[in-house]
Amino acid sequence: MSASSAERTMAEVAALIRFDTTSRESNLALVEHAAGRLRAVGVEPELVPSPDGAKANVLASFPAADGTTEGGIVLSAHTDVVPVDGQRWSSDPFEPEVRDGRLYARGSADMKSFLGVLLAKAPQLAAARLAEPVHLALSYDEEVGCVGAVGLVDEIVRRGIRPRGCVVGEPSGMQVVRGHKSMNVFRAHVRGVAIHSSLAPHGVNAIGAATELVRFVEGIAAEMREQGPFDDGYLVPHTTVSVNRIDGGIAINTVPAECTVHFEFRGLTSVDHEALEQRFAAECRRIEAGMRERDDSCRVELAVIASAPGVDTPADADIVALAAGWGGLPSDRKVTYCTEAGIFAGAGIPTVVCGPGDIAQAHGPDEFIELEQIAACEAFVDRLIAGLSIHSEETA
Repeated sequence: MSASSAERTMAEVAALIRFDTTSRESNLALVEHAAGRLRAVGVEPELVPSPDGAKANVLASFPAADGTTEGGIVLSAHTDVVPVDGQRWSSDPFEPEVRDGRLYARGSADMKSFLGVLLAKAPQLAAARLAEPVHLALSYDEEVGCVGAVGLVDEIVRRGIRPRGCVVGEPSGMQVVRGHKSMNVFRAHVRGVAIHSSLAPHGVNAIGAATELVRFVEGIAAEMREQGPFDDGYLVPHTTVSVNRIDGGIAINTVPAECTVHFEFRGLTSVDHEALEQRFAAECRRIEAGMRERDDSCRVELAVIASAPGVDTPADADIVALAAGWGGLPSDRKVTYCTEAGIFAGAGIPTVVCGPGDIAQAHGPDEFIELEQIAACEAFVDRLIAGLSIHSEETA
């Protein structure tokens, strides 16, 4: 890797980090920056806006040498980052700083280094005589439930691109990851009847009703833990179910009228997700019916507030071998975190996760990425371009 190439990449990564794209903020400034980089090499990106227009996905195709834009490989990255609120950083989280062979900043690992490599390599991609196209897919709001990727993948399908594979560049230490669980987050809002606590039997205690749901969720968790199904590719080999937040009550002497329970399950692809959701819904209806016997105004309202599908790409899929050939580290590892890979896979696009950095460094204070990981990612993209290019002997 030449010094000038590495310097260009680091400058691009630094520029991306300086955009505060925390999910609650707009990503449009970064989108315009990325679009400018692409237009500068002759590629006109397609912007896929969010419903309110405050954010956008970017889809850009580097065509094959014969002009074809169908088929090819997708390289996927998200543009948003998680908040830094309440975290104690040693340096400004949105001003990149290199210390001891590491780049420190919010998004350095997750995942602006991968995105920076892609944009820095745009001139090389544009100049290559590609045998098949390469598509860049940049999404918004991955960190709040893979929201933007749904419309982005819909656009890929609508345009009939039919890629033969996708690499999602989430931090995996450049290992080729074939699988992760789904993510499914629920909110149950329980409405009872408030009353002075000395008259408790005349009210309907929302927290008391909510604890019934908590016990049910914990029972499902025990069932999954004991009965499976199981997949030993994961550190936790079964579907996990957990209650993660409870909010309720207004005073020590008042029977609470409101209680909200947030719970989730991280599911193996072998689990019947719809059936599991229906079990939660049925329990909420049962609890509500019991409450309404005492007061008809009571309710238990269940909503899915975030979800993303899992992925389990077969070991013999072409994209697995391709990613390994480009320098990804072969692995049977499946990861605990969720990515947009399942959305691509759900559209019939075989997908792996392979990107620089360690997920253990993401989201916390002093997030960092080893500089050698960025260099490994640069080498990966260089090999990808070379591997997808038409060589002189092929046209002789």
